[in-house]
Amino acid sequence: MLLIKWRILTLVAAGLIMGSPGLAAEPHGHGRTVAPFQLQLDHGKKWQTDHALRTGMSEIHTALAQALPSIYNRTFTPAQYGVLVERIQKQIDYVVGNCKLPEEADQQLHLVLEEIIDGVSSMKTDTGREQGAVKIVEALGQYREYFEPAGW
Repeated sequence: MLLIKWRILTLVAAGLIMGSPGLAAEPHGHGRTVAPFQLQLDHGKKWQTDHALRTGMSEIHTALAQALPSIYNRTFTPAQYGVLVERIQKQIDYVVGNCKLPEEADQQLHLVLEEIIDGVSSMKTDTGREQGAVKIVEALGQYREYFEPAGW
């Protein structure tokens, strides 16, 4: 099972590093809740973003892309995971505090952010670090698929 996850991570990581879909982040401004809906496009188009969202998500994308080779090779240390978690959490906090999207787009973003937050939470545990990284990669892919990110 772990081998399958690593193969998936390899494919997703290659796409992430090369500019393919990335994962999304946690809901901003509101308490963490389970959303009763699924990600969807805005009438067939990607949701528009604002500067704060693009900046925060790009920073999360960059942080993870830099870490993935070492995570994949299992040379990423617990201390490095700690630094990565702090770096990603800082961007989540930035997005939550500064992103101003219309309500429908905001609801969609919450779904992506929730996955990133869950990944961060997993990366804080001794046994869930790699799975947390995979979850964040998947969330960045969703972000790329459903939102208008800049330049990746």
